[in-house]
Amino acid sequence: MAHDHEHSGHSHNHGQEPDSHAHGPGHAHAPKDFGWAFAVGTSLNIAIVILETVFGVWSNSMALLADAGHNLSDVFGLLLAWGASALVKRRPTTRYTYGLGSSSILAALANGILLLVATGGIAWEAIQRLSQPQPVAGLTVMIVAGIGILGNGFTAWLFTSGRNDDINVRGAFLHMAADAAISLGVVIAGGLTLYTGWLAIDPLVSLAIAALIVWGTWSLLKDSFAMAMQAVPPGLESGEVRQALEKLPGVARLHDLHIWATSTTKTALTCHLIIPGGHPGDAFLMDAAHMLATRFKIDHATFQIETAQKSKCELESDDVV
Repeated sequence: MAHDHEHSGHSHNHGQEPDSHAHGPGHAHAPKDFGWAFAVGTSLNIAIVILETVFGVWSNSMALLADAGHNLSDVFGLLLAWGASALVKRRPTTRYTYGLGSSSILAALANGILLLVATGGIAWEAIQRLSQPQPVAGLTVMIVAGIGILGNGFTAWLFTSGRNDDINVRGAFLHMAADAAISLGVVIAGGLTLYTGWLAIDPLVSLAIAALIVWGTWSLLKDSFAMAMQAVPPGLESGEVRQALEKLPGVARLHDLHIWATSTTKTALTCHLIIPGGHPGDAFLMDAAHMLATRFKIDHATFQIETAQKSKCELESDDVV
């Protein structure tokens, strides 16, 4: 039931649950559980790291060691993403009122940073090796990297179904898909070294691997940083959301619109709706929340109703938070 009270010297209408805090259908369905995929992917990558490190040292292949280093960073990345996917299921508390959903955003951001740090090490070693090329056991490199293609390709496939809905899962998918492509590059480097005998091919492929990692990681880093800064989530346009809300029956205008991600799969919205005709009732608020959930995947909407035609709300200006 709606009720009036004074806020900053001005009378506003707020609805109690479920009036002004209506949840859309997004809350009815929990995100898909990828715990099994993370477990399998982590185990496979640990095995690949050990295999590539041992044979990379034995065969004197910088490309193979570079791939092992990248796979090691992916092990940590998968563990971060896995841990975050477990934390987002924790229930809200009086201290963490949104739960621990933001941990998935922090994990995606840490994943991007971790990859860039690993890339720097790969590039530095490759540049040093260019000045002092060394013989490489090409056939061994090809066989070991071929195993990496199979392991990383299978792991990437495990995350395929969630790559478009969860940036945390998308990060895992991109890493594994990139690793499969990188291992393919290492196989090509081994073959070319065997065929031409040119020792510079191995470090050059390592530099190409580093460039590929940076290219593939940039969008993940950009999107996760934006989410951490409470920007409007990727794929959402605040202008379109504003227009949809302004078209609701009885709404003259709105202000203090905020849209942000509470996790890599959940989006929240708050705004003040100016409805001169009076509080519209529970059905209006529930319908508005349902519209946001189905059309924009905003599943946690809170509305403050103001009935004065000429608002004196201190938060009316878009420059005020």
